[in-house]
Amino acid sequence: MNRNGTLSLTVLGGGGEVGANAYEVSCCGVRLLLDCGTHPKKEGPETLPALSLLGRPPHACLFTHAHVDHCGAAPVLGKMFPGIRGYATDPTVILMDRMLHNSVSVMEALAREQGISSYPLYDHYDVNYFIRHMTGVAFGCPFFLPAPAPVEVSFHEAGHVLGSAGILIQFPGHTLYYTGDVCRKPQFLLGGARFPRRNIKIDTLIIESTQGGTEEGKHFPFNEETDRFARAVDRVLRRGGCVLIPSFALGRTQEMVNLLAYLQETGRVAPADIYTAGLGRAIYEVYDKFSDLLKPSAWLRPLDMFKRMGNVVAEPGEIRNLLAKPCIIVSTSGMMLPNTLSAALAAVMTQEERHAIFFVGYLDPDTPGYKLLHGAPGDPVSFELGKPPVPKGPAEVAAFRFSAHATRSELAEIIDRFEPRNIVYVHGDPDALAWMRENTANGCTSWVPMIGQTITLEA
Repeated sequence: MNRNGTLSLTVLGGGGEVGANAYEVSCCGVRLLLDCGTHPKKEGPETLPALSLLGRPPHACLFTHAHVDHCGAAPVLGKMFPGIRGYATDPTVILMDRMLHNSVSVMEALAREQGISSYPLYDHYDVNYFIRHMTGVAFGCPFFLPAPAPVEVSFHEAGHVLGSAGILIQFPGHTLYYTGDVCRKPQFLLGGARFPRRNIKIDTLIIESTQGGTEEGKHFPFNEETDRFARAVDRVLRRGGCVLIPSFALGRTQEMVNLLAYLQETGRVAPADIYTAGLGRAIYEVYDKFSDLLKPSAWLRPLDMFKRMGNVVAEPGEIRNLLAKPCIIVSTSGMMLPNTLSAALAAVMTQEERHAIFFVGYLDPDTPGYKLLHGAPGDPVSFELGKPPVPKGPAEVAAFRFSAHATRSELAEIIDRFEPRNIVYVHGDPDALAWMRENTANGCTSWVPMIGQTITLEA
């Protein structure tokens, strides 16, 4: 048993990519899994982290937040190691329950509609079983894990989505901080990240790198970006068009509908119905339950202010009815993955000049959303699997900086604040990871580990 403070880290997912985040850390005989997500761009077992690398069950699994790229494989972990304990903040436990049950429904639909025989990877019973073994913890309240050595853990507000946390882990002789997905500045509803007190020496920092490849000059202060966004939405509505805003069901949907309501209340955006659908509405209820965790100035509008959208994927006629008069549609998926609500809407809306599609979050380069945003008129975009692509039409397409990820200068500030001995860069595409390592390591021992790689970190 190693008690000299040496820590080993094995990347099961999220190394050199964005998706399927899962990192095993081991120190002093204690093995912990940090997150256990699925990959949004893959199908079947390929969506999972490399869980086969776990030779023995971890003593616990710690979750930063409830986006499925961080928690979507948890029920599979529970089937592999029955009784494994999971820990997260109180809202994250409830949000994981809703997100994972929705994942079962999505996998069942894919198995039925596309013949993916390996789906579902788990069922509703597996989700219930895993959630029963989850423990919710308040922000900033340290606790000790049931493990062979005393390991103290605490969750700290990450500012990404409701309940999202950075995780401070204090092994005997080695202190680690894992940022998870982090947002440094306040959003419309959530405050920015809050870190552990400065007198805690961080030996190893595991930091996300999502925006590492995005030039700083492409970002605007929140108020300026809000003005730019308001003018664009108002212009589209006044010319008789509809605005589609692809958004993640957890976090971005709740932020955007409240921002849009505020812009209408203050006269900066023309009156028009705001539509939401499905999981985004279910998660809105959790935001309401934990509204005390929103920033003090935030006002969460009643959910019934926003109209419910029908299933436009199953009933194409619903799209024509929806687009008959000016409206704003906040719909999943945020990256416009094939066969989602936002993809089905975009396939129709891109063909009409009066409409607009406005992206407000991170877009993976391999997704239809990225290709629609960056493609030339006429370029083909595959909105639906198994069907011919649709040419990019004359509708207005633009992006606005409302991402819930820290900019690369903010990530650099986080590193400067902690002054760690070791930095491990994860959760980024290759260009983002390369930029981060080249420009923010500041003489520290730095790593960009790939999936399956184990690295040794000294205190």
